[in-house]
Amino acid sequence: MRSINPLVASLARIPFFAGLDDDALVRVAAGTRTRRFRRGEVIFHAGDPGDALFILVSGEVKISLPSETGDEAIIATLQAGDVFGELALLDGAARSATASALSATEAVVLPRDRFRELIATEPIVRDALLASLAGELRRLTVHVEELHFLDMTGRVAARLVRLAEESAPAPDDGGTIRLRSSLTQGELASMVGCTRQSVNKLLGQFSDEGLVRLDREGIAVTDLPGLVAASRR
Repeated sequence: MRSINPLVASLARIPFFAGLDDDALVRVAAGTRTRRFRRGEVIFHAGDPGDALFILVSGEVKISLPSETGDEAIIATLQAGDVFGELALLDGAARSATASALSATEAVVLPRDRFRELIATEPIVRDALLASLAGELRRLTVHVEELHFLDMTGRVAARLVRLAEESAPAPDDGGTIRLRSSLTQGELASMVGCTRQSVNKLLGQFSDEGLVRLDREGIAVTDLPGLVAASRR
């Protein structure tokens, strides 16, 4: 790449901006700022004004729906390269969910006016936005399907399968896939709509069946096909 600007280089690695030339990336970078968040820090709350698009450069973010009792439903977990916060920029409504950092996170923030200018002038970004919205709709459709048609065992198994498939590291020689170390049983419970105690019991069952391994580093999937089968019982 012609530019050595670190921010431009970071944007070039984001799938959302894939296909933009150097000059376009420089223009995008000129209208952004970089923000860093600590693990557990809220990036924005449900109900906040939707004034910017967030581009995840490093770290992990969860998108959740909080309840009045303090519980939450985690509807998505995002990794480097993902974008979030676009819905409120399109319709002008308030944020529909809360975004929080699951680990030390760095994000590029693109203000609403620059975002709307980009999708109006750059067909590549507009196409990427449509693909992102379609992916989100598909993800929510699968989530609703699992909640309605799978029992608790199936929901936990299906979510572990999806987390394994989304993990960046490839399986080791034994076929084991290590899930992110920051994943807690409470978060897993919030993803599938059950209690942490139920998740703990099912993880123990899956461990006894040789489907997962539980250790100090967290959860490792040791038999992905077996977990797929468990999700269809």
